[in-house]
Amino acid sequence: MIPLRVIVDEIVNGTAGVARYAEELTRAVVATRPPGTEVTGIVASSPEADRLLAERLPGLPLRKSALARRELAAAWQRGITVLPGTGMVHATSLLAPLRRHDRAADPASQIAVTIHDAIAWTQPDLLPARTVSWTRAMARRAERYADAVVVPTHAVAADLDEELGLGDRLRVIGGAPSTTLSRPVDASARRGALGLPARYVLAVTGWEPRTGLAALLTAMSRIRDRDLVVVGAAAAHDEVLAAATEAGAVERVHVLDRLGDDDLGAVLDGAEVFVQPSLAEGFSLAMIDAFAFGLPVVLSDAPALVEVAADAGLVVERGDAGRFPARLADALRGVLDDDALRERLAVAAADRARLFSWRDAGEKVWQLHADL
Repeated sequence: MIPLRVIVDEIVNGTAGVARYAEELTRAVVATRPPGTEVTGIVASSPEADRLLAERLPGLPLRKSALARRELAAAWQRGITVLPGTGMVHATSLLAPLRRHDRAADPASQIAVTIHDAIAWTQPDLLPARTVSWTRAMARRAERYADAVVVPTHAVAADLDEELGLGDRLRVIGGAPSTTLSRPVDASARRGALGLPARYVLAVTGWEPRTGLAALLTAMSRIRDRDLVVVGAAAAHDEVLAAATEAGAVERVHVLDRLGDDDLGAVLDGAEVFVQPSLAEGFSLAMIDAFAFGLPVVLSDAPALVEVAADAGLVVERGDAGRFPARLADALRGVLDDDALRERLAVAAADRARLFSWRDAGEKVWQLHADL
């Protein structure tokens, strides 16, 4: 069997959601590898890479590029695709050594990439211009050279097929709840150490326009008997608090950095409601984790979120942007005030989470490469 090289650099240098996806999928690919096969991780040059990957994926053989992340991304965008080792390539993002190759003559040359959302095409104004430019450039290379393009939902597949015409090269392989998150025995003490209140609404998100966090802060100005805990937006701490101040909710907003698994498990354990207000999304592992914790979930009607949630959450129409915060507030208020609704959503959430499996995702990756 031809060796499989997985681009794992997102674990070291990626955003929170993509980093977790890359870690979990790689772990699943290793766990489901057919007998006699070998999986190797590929990472950019970084002083943190060896330590972090040894901690997160112990035992995974690594091959490091001589280039740091920024230089490697620029080189691969320009078609300079020298890659250590031999074997098939599975990229957990668009960071991939895409080049002309003949898969029929050399099966080991096959390349699969992952595109996590279609926002760079459908709503580019919600992303930084540099992100849009790089994503579109790498997607053009994928359109020319990738043997398969993995996406997390059928909604993303439909958007990308319309934009890029990828046809049967598209494969839907979704994520699943984290395998490393659980309720720690000292959850209450951990929440206390983080300075969290007894009752709160939880969002795990950044401050980028696509996340809808600004709308959520405005919504919370209408819900005066609950605090809002935001995990993952500490890099924009001042901007978030400024927006919360403008909305009149700053005294009830707690902004936390990315948390370790035990602390994040404690925060999820203590939440009354989880809210996913994204204006655009491709999947949302954070929402799946909330489902796994049996949390009632309020989500926007972004198509990918609706696909993932099915009937396990309360959907809020984005519609007129000016009225979106009010609709979010009404939905949250309804869940907080209705014990029966909250219980129904909690049960539906736990049931929905059981339908997603990282092991299943790992097996689908191997099947994809076998099909190629």
